[in-house]
Amino acid sequence: MGAKWIKIAVIYFILGIVVGMFMSSTLQLQWAAAHAHVNLAGWASIGIIGVVYTLYPKAANSTLGIWHFWLYNIGLPILLLSMFMIQVRPGPFPGWGALTKTLIFGGGTMVTIAVIIFIVNVFKYVHDSNSIGDKNRAS
Repeated sequence: MGAKWIKIAVIYFILGIVVGMFMSSTLQLQWAAAHAHVNLAGWASIGIIGVVYTLYPKAANSTLGIWHFWLYNIGLPILLLSMFMIQVRPGPFPGWGALTKTLIFGGGTMVTIAVIIFIVNVFKYVHDSNSIGDKNRAS
């Protein structure tokens, strides 16, 4: 499961670079908050989660780890897309602002719940005896 997280992180890394290049070449800096979230919640956080789950596969493969994976990886794209959408003013149809606020709240709530699950998962399964390093020492 750790490798899946790392591969997803690399996708966010590419996306973050593309958005940054767009912002710098067009001087459209209103996208800065969404750009920062792509880089931090996407590239950095997901990459670190991937490393944790690589080192502690019992945590990654637990029910909590699976719930964490799906909630985070469904909620984050919703959150990020809506953070970009909120900058489009006026929106293409009436109710655009309300829709984007609802999506931001929904995506953000999913990510928040996923982070809480990750914290519980770490405290439940991340122990010296569960690490990949412990298995290597036993061999």
